[in-house]
Amino acid sequence: MRIANLENRAVLVHGDSDVERAIDIATASNGRFGPAPASIYESWDEFKAWASSYEVDGQAEYTIAIDRSRLGAPSPTPRQVFAIGLNYRSHAAESGFDAPTQLPPVFTKYVSSFSGPDTEVVLPPGGNVDWEIELVAVIGREARNIDAGSAWSHIAGLTVGQDLSERVSQLAGPAPQFGLGKSFAGFSPQGPWLVTPDEPADPDDLELSCAIDGEEVQKGRTRDLIFPVPDLVAALSRTVTLYPGDVLFTGTPAGVGIGRDPQRFLRVGERLDSWIDGIGELHQTFVDDSETK
Repeated sequence: MRIANLENRAVLVHGDSDVERAIDIATASNGRFGPAPASIYESWDEFKAWASSYEVDGQAEYTIAIDRSRLGAPSPTPRQVFAIGLNYRSHAAESGFDAPTQLPPVFTKYVSSFSGPDTEVVLPPGGNVDWEIELVAVIGREARNIDAGSAWSHIAGLTVGQDLSERVSQLAGPAPQFGLGKSFAGFSPQGPWLVTPDEPADPDDLELSCAIDGEEVQKGRTRDLIFPVPDLVAALSRTVTLYPGDVLFTGTPAGVGIGRDPQRFLRVGERLDSWIDGIGELHQTFVDDSETK
């Protein structure tokens, strides 16, 4: 099952990559679910049971073609956003750190940085903006003190994310400041939709990649996560309560710009394409602030 945020209305996605179409959930369910995406996660078990039995065929009157420019982040108003650092050994090494043996560094990205899959992103003046392709998980059931074995049952689904990072502000000062440096407007594109964990052949082994103007800069597999998605969810739940709709960025593989020699950062006019097999793609282009005035 695929679920998207189409102009702040929850929709079911069906069809193939050439003709993807949306069914408005509030309309199709006679108002039982939706229209806001957040309400879907709040009643996830009931919604999933309804959606699993919903017959898409023969419902042409409810469907519309999807315009990707109208899509937003699948969970646009989470109560909490968690982001994980150094969760691939290759990325820890390129960052100059040992691979973590306890829970990796945890920080946040602020919701005001959220956007949909196809966007223009303003590069902050004087900044060095880096790319970080990540698998993103969205919580579907409240989780508190759960074990890894039950974690997938608390996850609504998976989506593609970019943890765009402005390295000057992130690393300035007496100590690194992750939250703000990773939360400029448009720095958390996600989408194009949420894919439930039963869709991929193996949700613990997905290929993820990104490219700048067609040049591949990152490629990895989520089987190489030091702490896989279920372990992260379980570990976080031992400290905090995870709520329906909460968003979890799970970490990035090697290949970021700050880890290169010479270092490389995103420039005005470049296009960043990001994808995870079995989920979908993101497309960001970069502009300076004068182009948005």
